[in-house]
Amino acid sequence: MDIFQVESPLVCTQRVSGLQHMSLRVVRDVSGNRQVAVDPVGARRGNYVYTVSGSAARYATGDFDVHTDLTIGGIIDFWNNESGAAAASDNEAPA
Repeated sequence: MDIFQVESPLVCTQRVSGLQHMSLRVVRDVSGNRQVAVDPVGARRGNYVYTVSGSAARYATGDFDVHTDLTIGGIIDFWNNESGAAAASDNEAPA
């Protein structure tokens, strides 16, 4: 599992049938690298989320027929990072 921040929704008018009707989000890591994840939990722009990757990502959608290797597993409300500073999900950057 990794922590990302949701950058924006990703809207595709044409997509492979294996993605079904799952919402897509552009997420970025602390280094600024972007990825696309399916979003079964309804994360919004600015939310910090944890992701599930690999074959487990398909189970995390709740439907093993969804073809994905990165799924948002949950929205982070609060965590303590290694420096002991608190970080929240409501559009605040981690300290």
